[in-house]
Parts: sequence; structure tokens; C-alpha cells
Amino acid sequence: MEILDTSTDIRLVKKAIRGSVDAYGELIEIHKNYLYRMAYLHSGTEDAALEIVQETILKGFHSIKTLRNPELFRSWITRILIHISIDFHRKSVPSIQIDENLPETRSLGISIEERLDLYEAIRQLPEKYRLVIVLKYFDDLKQDEIAGIMNIPRGTVAAYLTRARKELRRSLKEGYLNG
Repeated sequence: MEILDTSTDIRLVKKAIRGSVDAYGELIEIHKNYLYRMAYLHSGTEDAALEIVQETILKGFHSIKTLRNPELFRSWITRILIHISIDFHRKSVPSIQIDENLPETRSLGISIEERLDLYEAIRQLPEKYRLVIVLKYFDDLKQDEIAGIMNIPRGTVAAYLTRARKELRRSLKEGYLNG
């Protein structure tokens, strides 16, 4: 699980748990870019990402009192976002169009076309594999942190990562052979 490293964040979480709307708002302000990036990586469109973030913020606000460990706020809110994202995907049309204006991620050293192919290949993965790939490679989480967020054993995370990478290699290779 990802642990908050600043005493300010922890203080804000404790205030939010006690019912402070202002403290919750400050927490969201601190983590809004992270939440948007995660939602965008799951949805592929700006509109869907904004809707997912909005629902996440609302659900988080209503259930903040259930958070037992303030240091784990970011993992807790990520878990909410993931569940909302999964529900959103179940309700939406199966083929998702990718916006041309991708959110900034660290440079992958590949062209925009290759990046679009990669994002599309990731989106085609089964949800559990897509999730571990996004958390590992786009959010730089360790396998233990991913296991905590997904509420699965660390060994399962490792297996999902291995299968996801294999699936991505196959998918990207086929794309270049067919392209």
C-alpha cells in the first residue's frame, strides 16, 4: 500500500475523517492530477476520466469515515477509483476511442503512433491485467502496493504482470504484422 509521506496529508485525512469538508477538499486538490491520470489510463477519454474522477471524489467523501488508517488515503481513494472505473467500463460501449491529447506521462522514448498502439493494446487487456500494468508502469507502484490496492496476494500480482506483458507482446507483434 502506498503510504502518505507528509504530515500535512495525514493531518488533512484525520480532519476529513472527523467531517471537515475543507480538509477533504484540500486532499482532493493535492491528489487531483493523480486521480485524473489514473482515470484517463483506464478510460482513454477526457470526458470519461472526468466523470470517473467526479464519482470517485463523491464516493470518497461519503465513505471517508470508513478509512481506518489515514496514512493509506491514496491507496484507499485509488481502490475507489478502480471500482468506479470498472463499473463505468461495464456500462460503456466496448470500443473506446482515444483522445489525441494524451495526458503527460514520463517519456517512453517512442513515437506518438507507437504510444497510441501501446495504450490501445493495454485497453484490450482483461481488466485485472490492465489494472496491474497501469499501477506498475504508469503509477510506479511496487507489487506489494498493487496487491494492497487490488486486495489480492502479491504472487497473484506477479502472475498477472507476467501474463499481461506476454499478452501485450503478442498483441503489439500482431498489430505490426497486420499493419
